[in-house]
Amino acid sequence: MAGQATVLEDNSLLSSLDRKLLRLERFLALISGLAVFSLMVLAVVSVSGRNAINAPLPGYVDWIEQAMPLIAFLGISYVQRDGGHIRMDIVISRLHGRALWLFELISVLLILVLMLALVWGSWSHFDRSFDFGAPMWSRDSSIDIGIPLWPAKLLAPVAFSVLCLRLLLQVWGYGRALIVGAESPVAVPLIQDAAAQAAAEAEQFEGQD
Repeated sequence: MAGQATVLEDNSLLSSLDRKLLRLERFLALISGLAVFSLMVLAVVSVSGRNAINAPLPGYVDWIEQAMPLIAFLGISYVQRDGGHIRMDIVISRLHGRALWLFELISVLLILVLMLALVWGSWSHFDRSFDFGAPMWSRDSSIDIGIPLWPAKLLAPVAFSVLCLRLLLQVWGYGRALIVGAESPVAVPLIQDAAAQAAAEAEQFEGQD
């Protein structure tokens, strides 16, 4: 399951690259959140138009299809950085030290291999849709109002590429921790136990007083 995690920082090159990539990840996550808000606005406009003047928003379903990659893909690297993705940690939670970093390294490497394959496949899918010589540079479009599909298809390889960069940094972080035997490596999510989570939440509430 997903637990609360913390990511440590220091003055190393790895930590510096982690912070720089984090700025990009936060920007993409912001765009994803704005896409969710935009869909809420579109829903209000469409329903209000249908009820008030019997004229729903044209191409409402088409716009939803265009926004779904924004919502589904742009935030995945940000969540990976903080260790927020769903995971089964029944075994991992019992490990410590080099054994823990070894298993984390193996899992991140497996994810990286999968994501590299998805980057290649999603880019091929985009390439089949994009054409400089076609109207609006698109070989295909949405069914209702004819929105070009290539911008939505481009979002997948872009978001997956950012995730690959994050995974490479985590491979570096776990690999270095495995070699030197670090207890608290930087640039990787350190999953907190229940006591640490409770202490962090209590500290947040104290800061609001």
